[in-house]
Amino acid sequence: MVKIKKKTTMQTLTEIGTAVAEYLAQHWDCACTLIQIEQIPGGASRETYYVLLNREEQNQAVVLRRDPASSLIDTDRTHEYRTYQAVHRSGIMPVPEPIVLETSQATLSGKLERPFSIMSFVAQGRASPAGLDTPEMKSRLLPLGQQKWSLLGKLAATSPETLGVDRFMHWPTHPAAHELAYWRDVINQDAMHPQPIAQAALRWLAHNLPNPSARMTLVHGDYRTGNFMYTAEGHISAVLDWEMAHIGDPLEDLAWSLDPLWSPERTIAGRLLPRETALKIWEQASGIQVDRSAFRWWQIFASVKALAIWISSAEDFANGATKAPILAMAGWPLIDRQNRILLDRLAPESEFTYAEALI
Repeated sequence: MVKIKKKTTMQTLTEIGTAVAEYLAQHWDCACTLIQIEQIPGGASRETYYVLLNREEQNQAVVLRRDPASSLIDTDRTHEYRTYQAVHRSGIMPVPEPIVLETSQATLSGKLERPFSIMSFVAQGRASPAGLDTPEMKSRLLPLGQQKWSLLGKLAATSPETLGVDRFMHWPTHPAAHELAYWRDVINQDAMHPQPIAQAALRWLAHNLPNPSARMTLVHGDYRTGNFMYTAEGHISAVLDWEMAHIGDPLEDLAWSLDPLWSPERTIAGRLLPRETALKIWEQASGIQVDRSAFRWWQIFASVKALAIWISSAEDFANGATKAPILAMAGWPLIDRQNRILLDRLAPESEFTYAEALI
């Protein structure tokens, strides 16, 4: 994993917002001025800003996503942007409309400094996982859960060729082996001290590889509560954060979405509904009957992948170009919790019932 370590100047929000307005005035070939800019907290792989503009005497809100000085996850912004374009064209899932991607060094030598993309702002909804725990959302959780796993199932039912992502994404011959090799390298390269639980899990995964999936799909890569926007009425208005999208086994997304890390209650998937219910919704929407043995592999892999991300972020916080608190938070407390989840999942198979697999 190549770390992003660049020297950058400190910029005020107003300077960034003014630069966005000036850039879009040229892109749109019209008058465009800054009204307001706010940084959206929580971004782990891109700096994210809400920018309100006056475009030809009308207000228009956009979202700026800019490469940070250092990142929890190193990803290709062109890959992410083209994925947004493909999903937006398909209409399978609600996503923000992509407006422009900028990587030109000539342009970036100006005030915005680093590669960025700009997308439409989704006005309705919020992404906060904690917001789902409020009393007013209690009656909305079931419909939200039904939408969440129905949308994921529809994605699994759609071929990469139909979406057009096969034109720019690698098509692995064995998705499980491909993903395992990538995240094993991340752990081996970035671990600052021994990781015995992760290494034990890596050995188990290598010795228990499932057969290649009969159906290859676009995998979101980080499909979880916190990466979709929802309204107070219980409607998913946008699915966000496609930076880890790739072609692979649809069970990868399903296992990741059900990981216990995304919910304070072990039996509830993503703070929304019972795990078995979520799985059945996904099966119906995707038309795929979950292979229990393969699914166990992908659940253990999900915990290893998460560990790799937390391990890498800890290394980045200790040795990287930034001291962003999110990197420290992801790096240490989450490693401990993910290790505990992984130990439970590595229990002998004779003791690993399907009900336990969903916990």
